[in-house]
Amino acid sequence: MLIYPEIDPIAFQLGPLKVHWYGIMYLIGFSLAWILGAKRAKHPNAVITKDQVSDLIFYGALGVVLGGRLGYILFYNLPTYINTPLTIFKVWQGGMSFHGGLIGVLVAMWLYAHKINRRFFEITDFIAPLIPLGLMMGRIGNFINGELWGRPTDLPWGMIFPHAGDSIVRHPSQLYQAALEGVVLFIILWLFSKRPRPIMAVSGLFLMGYGIFRFLAEFARTPDAHLGFIAFDWMTMGQILTLPMLIIGGLLMGLAYFAKEE
Repeated sequence: MLIYPEIDPIAFQLGPLKVHWYGIMYLIGFSLAWILGAKRAKHPNAVITKDQVSDLIFYGALGVVLGGRLGYILFYNLPTYINTPLTIFKVWQGGMSFHGGLIGVLVAMWLYAHKINRRFFEITDFIAPLIPLGLMMGRIGNFINGELWGRPTDLPWGMIFPHAGDSIVRHPSQLYQAALEGVVLFIILWLFSKRPRPIMAVSGLFLMGYGIFRFLAEFARTPDAHLGFIAFDWMTMGQILTLPMLIIGGLLMGLAYFAKEE
């Protein structure tokens, strides 16, 4: 068993301003997306110029934060926010939904594509490889907050999470997700997108890759206490929300390569 490294969620304080590690992780994630976007903008025939990367990331950041927060409220914890609506602003405490953030980013990319007169899927293909390392940083933020802990395990790297309120040794599922949805998915998408691909292919691979990794990681993650298992006594809300991603991702990949052959 490993010892959970309890970290103060507040990185530092400047007078009354408390800077939380969770927010810093998001800032690092957006910074990595900007660096990778600037690198991709140098590729021949890139649909985004280096000067446009900052605006692209700004639109994406708004989509992540607004969509992620609203998605968490709608998908995971609507009654709580109805009773205490001001809690919606306490983003430093966690409570962000990837699926809501994805919807927010898609809306933001549609608006940005319209602004620069590009096709929607040209933009989503461009940003798809920029997303996974940001997801990784978000999961590290979850780990620092001691939230979204895993299910019981007897594996040697299991941990006791104090916020779980018990002494059960659990999977560090946040780190599993950081590795799979972050590092592994980034490598797959980055290598895949280095060569010219038909439009929609990179977007489709992102949806399928994330869907597979998230579906698998949910087996090690404790379901939200107020939701439990949603279907068949084993499917979680995260897995249910991921199924449309797998279907849509597969359709996009099929359309991309079918259209190319046509």
